[in-house]
Amino acid sequence: MDGFIVIDKPAGLTSHDIVARVRRILGLKKVGHTGTLDPFATGVLPVAVGEGTKAIPYLDESVKVYRATMVIGSATDTQDCTGRVEREGDWSHLLPETVTDVIGAFVGRIKQVPPMYSAVKQGGVPLYRLARKGCEVEREPRDVEINSIRIEHMSLPLIEFTVSCSRGTYVRTLAHDIGARLGCGAHLKELRRMRSGPFDLLGAITLDDLIRLKDSGEINSCFIAPNAALGHLLEIELSEEDARKVYCGVSPSCHDAYVPQEDGARVRLVHNGKLLAVAEIRADKLGQGNKSLRLIRVFN
Repeated sequence: MDGFIVIDKPAGLTSHDIVARVRRILGLKKVGHTGTLDPFATGVLPVAVGEGTKAIPYLDESVKVYRATMVIGSATDTQDCTGRVEREGDWSHLLPETVTDVIGAFVGRIKQVPPMYSAVKQGGVPLYRLARKGCEVEREPRDVEINSIRIEHMSLPLIEFTVSCSRGTYVRTLAHDIGARLGCGAHLKELRRMRSGPFDLLGAITLDDLIRLKDSGEINSCFIAPNAALGHLLEIELSEEDARKVYCGVSPSCHDAYVPQEDGARVRLVHNGKLLAVAEIRADKLGQGNKSLRLIRVFN
């Protein structure tokens, strides 16, 4: 069993809990996840199994989509519904048009200060550990991209919205910052991830589904092959001879017709539909226009 399973994570479990349960259900040790979800959040959690774990660093999860519900009028220390209310503000004077305009102003490249209750490390220590001790430290703002925000329903103080954003964006921080801009505070009540790069909710299964598929012998039906998961990389189909070279850890010959890519670009080396390796295009140091392939990761 090799590849990715998209789990529809339920609320109340950590991403590590999901990995532990998948490991136990499948009876495998080589299991990992990409794109951590907060315990209160639900939705798309890609879980890598077997050789799929090797493909994690090469995934394109640069765009993520979430469905969220925020509550204006109160800000919490965790910026979500699991935290302690730190301050409350009057929102009754706010018009829906005003709220819509403020939310729209967050579309584009913005700066976010990572929340204290996050896995971001400072001095080698995760911020959430410091937060649990009552410590708050200075955090450097980070650039993130908000591609779009669509308000699905507004019944103040509740606002449901769908946001498309870059990797590394904290949606609860987005809600917190919107509340600060409105002057009344806000926090996230619900968060559901709909998409993470190539993985979406339409292809997700629950843990109960996974157990059922395992027991019925249909477990392979839920796997996304590493080759499909890395579909954003140019595919180079290898000959039988070059495939044997790759299996031995030897870079295959490079034909210019195969690699109309720039120096440093990564490609998939494939034979008969199976991913053999991820390689990097290397330009000739002599400047003669020749190219070579350097193996980065070989798959069994």
